Amino acid sequence: MWWGVGAALLANVLYSAGFVLEKRALGALPEVTVRRPARLLRLVLGSPLWIGGSLALAAGFAAQLAVYRTLPIAAAQGLFVSGLVLLVLLSARLLGEETSGRERYALGAILLALLMVVLSLRESGADADTVGRDAPYPLILLVCVPALAAGVWLYSSAERNARHRHRLPTTGVEYGVAVGLLYGVSSLAVKGVSGHLTAGVGASAVALLRSPYPYLLLFTGAFGLVMSQAALQRCRASLIVPVCTTVTCLFTAVLGTLSFGEELPDEPLRLALRVLGTVLAVTVLLAMPKHDTAPRSPATPRS
Repeated sequence: MWWGVGAALLANVLYSAGFVLEKRALGALPEVTVRRPARLLRLVLGSPLWIGGSLALAAGFAAQLAVYRTLPIAAAQGLFVSGLVLLVLLSARLLGEETSGRERYALGAILLALLMVVLSLRESGADADTVGRDAPYPLILLVCVPALAAGVWLYSSAERNARHRHRLPTTGVEYGVAVGLLYGVSSLAVKGVSGHLTAGVGASAVALLRSPYPYLLLFTGAFGLVMSQAALQRCRASLIVPVCTTVTCLFTAVLGTLSFGEELPDEPLRLALRVLGTVLAVTVLLAMPKHDTAPRSPATPRS
């Protein structure tokens, strides 16, 4: 158990550092767009700072594998979300980003919601939560394919809205939700991969190739890379990453728990905590501001 906790905290540090490094690198690059993915890849691969950030994210991915082998899905998500605090601190210190009072309250409410989900877990003893190893493949596809389609559609919709000349600058909530859905699918795929790493190398490789997990990882890796970089460049990391993380954690904790057979609580209090925590987080996301306030031009007359 403690090995999993340590791996989750290490993943938090690696993910936060990786996102901040990538954001700094993207700030020095020309504008990138998902409509020109080849140009986007050429630009980011030419930035040593961006490569350093991507290596940190890759190391966080490796740590995540260890987490899913030792902790229940919902508990892992509760630990991962604690990295939001570090992300906001690093964004303020290294990127000069500031969050509004309303956004700070919203982030606090999101942390409270996810804490409620964590408190709904059985921590130890004979009736402790079990760690699921695999899920029926048709069920995984039934959960993941609609989520991928919704993520791509929502991102495309946000891109169309952002191209309107007189539209207020977006905070990135729509982008964060869209990328969060893709990363949620990726997280379930990582969970599935971790459950196959129990036999020998050859047997594990054959079993993985017969499963949907490596193909889901390829799809989310390719689309998530392009989508997240374009979104990071034009939106604040201190908002888009927490929104993305929240969507990913809720998607993984709720649907992953069901898919991998990690049972819901049977005690009324624990069940209420899990349900109310999920509802609170979704409500906060819907209520968050969708646009940054446009700065007033000095020449603009006062009304």
